Amino acid sequence: MEGQDAPTTERVCAGTGRAHMPREEPTMKLGATVGVRDDPDAFAAHARRLEEAGVAYLWTGEAYTADAVSTMGFLAAVTRTAQIGSSILPLYSRTPTLLAMTAVGIDKLSKGRCILGLGASGPQVIEGFHGVPYDAPLARTREIIDICRSVWRRDRLVHEGANYQVPLPEGEGTGLGKPLKIMDHPVRERIPIYVASLGPKNVEMTAELAEGWLPLHYWPERAHELWGASLEAGAARRSADLPPLQIVAGGSLAIGSDVEHLRDRDRPMLALYYGGMGARGKNFYNDVLKRYGYEEEAEQIQEAYLGGDRKRSAALVPAELVAGMSLVGDAGYVRDRIEAYRDSGVTVLNVQPVGPNRMQDVETVAGWLA
Repeated sequence: MEGQDAPTTERVCAGTGRAHMPREEPTMKLGATVGVRDDPDAFAAHARRLEEAGVAYLWTGEAYTADAVSTMGFLAAVTRTAQIGSSILPLYSRTPTLLAMTAVGIDKLSKGRCILGLGASGPQVIEGFHGVPYDAPLARTREIIDICRSVWRRDRLVHEGANYQVPLPEGEGTGLGKPLKIMDHPVRERIPIYVASLGPKNVEMTAELAEGWLPLHYWPERAHELWGASLEAGAARRSADLPPLQIVAGGSLAIGSDVEHLRDRDRPMLALYYGGMGARGKNFYNDVLKRYGYEEEAEQIQEAYLGGDRKRSAALVPAELVAGMSLVGDAGYVRDRIEAYRDSGVTVLNVQPVGPNRMQDVETVAGWLA
């Protein structure tokens, strides 16, 4: 399948889950997250330079910024080889068929390089920005995956789910709806779907149904403790028709003898997620921090952030956590971190260059992975 890494040797793990099932060891590839810049020409040059440096996956998201789809179309036009993924398109702000149609369009523009990255986002964004109820994220994800794959196969679409009914059932709407199949002929009938998930049941579903997993705040040495059982359970039900689960994770990148201070650049964003992305008792990212073993720190970070002291909130983010999720240090340190990601099952190492030699650092890591 296009967009999937070539297998090399057999092993018996499925990502961090270490599920006891035969699979083959993929080569780790390099990815990077990109966002719209004020100058389109500079953005195009940046994307091309990343591709030339060895980046095989370009990811773009939207949260509540500019949409990701326009950026993906732009990337399709200015690049030639990199896979173009959404990280992420929220489940609630588009119909399932529109998500499928969007992937078909990007896949055509990119000549088969689209990855449809999906995620539930959170109630703060979905209800506060989109004005849509945040409900049944797992069930919706399952149904969306089923609908997308049906559209790409060019089935006459009939779906009777708890959350989506296509066509609308009798008694709803005008009654004129009928099963349709997409008029276009997709480049591929199986565009890869990657899911951003953190909760145990959501990760289990991802390992069962999706081509890839997009975990946020992934600490390789602790990942198995958090998600191993879920990945194993999902892998046990995974169809033989699906390729090995791809896992996309990484962090800030800077290589040098005096760059450790750059790890602190991650603190404000981590504080935003752990402290501000949700309310007390309803913050998925804060829950992950607690599951990493930082229950007291998680509460303190959230209290400080919600209390308006964002500087203190950032300072409270544990240094061990920041270092463990980064690729910032001397060459030996960065190589060790890459091996930790690889050993935990990561197949796409996502980097965010932050050092003084940003593109050179990307080229260096690409050379190590080659």
